[in-house]
Amino acid sequence: MDGIDKTIIAKTIFIDIKHMYDTSCFIEIAQNSGNLIFLTTLDISSCSSLILLPNELGNLISLTILKISSSTSLTILPNELNNFTFLTTFDISTCSSLTSLPNESLSLTSLPNELDNFTSLTILDISKYSSLTLLPNVLGNLISLTTLNISSCTSLISLPNELGNLTSLTTFDIYSCSISNLTSLTTLNISSCISFTLLLNELDISSYSSLTSLPNELDNLMSLTTLNISSCTSMKILPNELSNLTSLTILNISWCSSMISLPNELSNLISLTKFNISSC
Repeated sequence: MDGIDKTIIAKTIFIDIKHMYDTSCFIEIAQNSGNLIFLTTLDISSCSSLILLPNELGNLISLTILKISSSTSLTILPNELNNFTFLTTFDISTCSSLTSLPNESLSLTSLPNELDNFTSLTILDISKYSSLTLLPNVLGNLISLTTLNISSCTSLISLPNELGNLTSLTTFDIYSCSISNLTSLTTLNISSCISFTLLLNELDISSYSSLTSLPNELDNLMSLTTLNISSCTSMKILPNELSNLTSLTILNISWCSSMISLPNELSNLISLTKFNISSC
């Protein structure tokens, strides 16, 4: 792109281009970028000077991946983004100036109900929105969703029951949210969460200072490969049923200062490749 202005996507573009990269210097996206009807991937992350997306981007009906994370000057997303019916990855994390999402003007204390238009969405990253207090019930309609990241949404206080409909979900990041600051938690019961337990492959139980034990029902987590138990300072023992997690490859037990013993049955974890026990 030597010899041309790198701050604006070229006015003359090929309509058969399928990927667009190296956009970190852009301050504006030309309106005729909407002519890229075969574009499947658009990554405009870390465009710190980009303040506006043209409505014409809604013409990119083949788009499956849209990443605009860390575009810190971007304040609004056009309503036309709802046209992306084939979108599988939507990353808007760390857009610190964003005040509006499609069809909804807000200070990001909530998300728009129109999210359920993205029925093909498999990855949704809405992390680090400190004013976000709730998630819409329609989030449960994203039946293709496999990864949901709402970490570091420090004002988020509750989750909709409809999240139980996300039967394809395999990764759910919720750390550093107010809902996870359950410092008085003493009982964890997952016995009736069958659809949840069959798919879960990573479980992180950290910083629950009042939790004294884990439920025996942990052995329902047949797909679990990674288990992290850290900073649970009141936890003394682990259930014998932990040995039934035959898919477990990583087990980390750290900073559990009251832990006095481990079950002998842990030797049955035949798939285990990494076992860390420290500061206990």
